[in-house]
Amino acid sequence: MFTIGDFAKHGRVSVRMLRHYDAVGLLRPARVDPASGYRFYAAHQLARLNRVIALKDLGFTLGQVRTILDERVTTEQLQGMLRLRRAELAAAAEAAAARLAQVEARLRAIESEGQMSAVEIVVKTIPPVRVAALSGTAAGYGPEDISPVIQPLYDELCCRLATAGITPSGPGIAWYEDAPEGDGAITVHAGFTVVAEPRDGLGFALVDLPAIETAATVVHRGSMDQVMPTAQALARWIDANGYRSAGYARELYLECPEDRDQWVTELQEPVVRG
Repeated sequence: MFTIGDFAKHGRVSVRMLRHYDAVGLLRPARVDPASGYRFYAAHQLARLNRVIALKDLGFTLGQVRTILDERVTTEQLQGMLRLRRAELAAAAEAAAARLAQVEARLRAIESEGQMSAVEIVVKTIPPVRVAALSGTAAGYGPEDISPVIQPLYDELCCRLATAGITPSGPGIAWYEDAPEGDGAITVHAGFTVVAEPRDGLGFALVDLPAIETAATVVHRGSMDQVMPTAQALARWIDANGYRSAGYARELYLECPEDRDQWVTELQEPVVRG
């Protein structure tokens, strides 16, 4: 038997919490001394305590936890609930990290207003290229809309290229268009440069991207979730140098290591004289 203090210590909870669980009938002491009123707990009650805490972390109320435990949820069922909750929390953490990156990118863009840009803009002709591509639709053109769409497209495209026995001959290229749906939706095209001829059953499109006669280009270093300051520096340069944009910028992925903060991407925005 454990005193309430020792049981709380082994269960990593507070004595106050154990008293509350006793009061609501969720976890009764194994024995209460009739003279002193001291509570004592048995080692096997740690299993029930673990289940109480786990179900509470899943978002159940204490009343619901008592009902679930009284109906004797199996270990396998509880493990399934916890795995589902773990996945939900991981997704929420990933989304929060992406939002934080976007806030930081906006902050850097604001901080750079009125300052001379350190990025180098080069005007050049982009030659035509054949790419294998998959397409999807994003709700908007912001990184928070594009990233969740483009990454699965590239993952799927890699699988389909491998199935087709085709190895990319050059870097990845993404390009964008206004989607037919309107309302700011964007068609996202994820591609890899390839040397291949059309044939049945490829599972992806072969697209001959035309040349861009005049493109204002800039190299962005870092995650594409943080592209905003670089893209806006390019926009300011275009406006200040007598050009105007003629479409969405292509993205040429020059280096894509596992650490996305080490990515190197060239933005290629078609321009004409204003």
